[in-house]
Amino acid sequence: MHKKKRIVVTGMGTINAIANNIPEFVRALGEGSCGIGEIDLFDTTGYRCRKGGQIRNFLPRSFIPEEFPLKRMSRADLLAFAATLEALRDAGLYPLPEAMKEDMGVAIGGGSGGLLEGESFYSDLLQKGNGKAHFSRLSSVYCASSTDRIATFLGLLGPKITLMTACSSGATVLGYGRDLICNGQASIMLAGGTEPMCRITYSSFNALKSLDPDVCRPFDRHRGGLSLGEAAAVMVLEPLDGALARGARIYGEILGYGVTCDAHHMTSPDEQASGAIRSMEAALKDSGLGPEDIDYINAHGTATAVNDAMESMAIREVFGRRAYAVPVSSTKSMTAHTLGASGALEGIVSLLALAHGFMPPTINYRDPDPRCDLDYITEGARPAALRAVLSNSFAFGGNNTTVIFGKYPNGSADHG
Repeated sequence: MHKKKRIVVTGMGTINAIANNIPEFVRALGEGSCGIGEIDLFDTTGYRCRKGGQIRNFLPRSFIPEEFPLKRMSRADLLAFAATLEALRDAGLYPLPEAMKEDMGVAIGGGSGGLLEGESFYSDLLQKGNGKAHFSRLSSVYCASSTDRIATFLGLLGPKITLMTACSSGATVLGYGRDLICNGQASIMLAGGTEPMCRITYSSFNALKSLDPDVCRPFDRHRGGLSLGEAAAVMVLEPLDGALARGARIYGEILGYGVTCDAHHMTSPDEQASGAIRSMEAALKDSGLGPEDIDYINAHGTATAVNDAMESMAIREVFGRRAYAVPVSSTKSMTAHTLGASGALEGIVSLLALAHGFMPPTINYRDPDPRCDLDYITEGARPAALRAVLSNSFAFGGNNTTVIFGKYPNGSADHG
């Protein structure tokens, strides 16, 4: 049997509600920072909920050099490109060597794309008429725009893919990117997710009464729903031998992943947790690990009544008695739920936990729920020498993805 290539992460970049870069993110996670507050990106007058994990004071030119034109780029594009450039710098690959571009690819997960700009366009169209509405603002409205911009600006000639599996999109592309390298279709992959806040998405969740008017409280008895957020998160994936050959810093490995579908309901997960169970089992099988090898679980943990109980059930089923010995946390309590970007963002959380030796907390937790009876790390970050971390992403439509990350023996990180 052909031996599977070992794929490692050598660079990461993010911008989210609690951090503008990776060093800030490490500190914010360790401190249990909360990025959920009043939204001013658009008018929420009359909404049941008016809070979310908004990125504040985003100035694109603080992240993107003058050589790259910003015209007609959506907020999703700008966030994704900012995170991509940080990831490349972090990996020691910026400016990008010409020789690498031929078979270097990009895979980005998302959902809303440029809808924020599309909404503004249609508002102008309705209020001012055709003569005042700028149709060029629609050029980046589609979800694939961010992937296209990254590939075009950087001159990447390898695979280019945009995946939209709702809240698991950012996790799914990590596994897909790994597979493209393992199958010899790319030498290096940029993989991640981007998701801006927009009126349509926010209004939809508000109408479903899925949003907590205050802050989300994952696994708490009185949890009242999720908090919506926005983020971009991108990783540089490459084969271990290539990373070692160029002396790259290694955050960790992508050991395995699993993808399943509930085939149950458009918005509600299967309360018997069948898809979540099979997703975690598939990831363990792909990684060659057993439940006893997992040291920490970064949960999907949205703070909705059904999801948190379902995920806790799934963990108990997969891990058996060991479920009560494996610490779990939901970092959505800090960043809010960043939808299509969340799987990639929480992948970065998982790798930072491995590299820096700590498990981030679940904040805002007050009262235990009998249905959620695991160790949810509610008293601040914990130091831990981690070997393997499992990260869950469970989406609308029952699109489930689990990714397992492992510590590379000689890996190190120097972000303080």
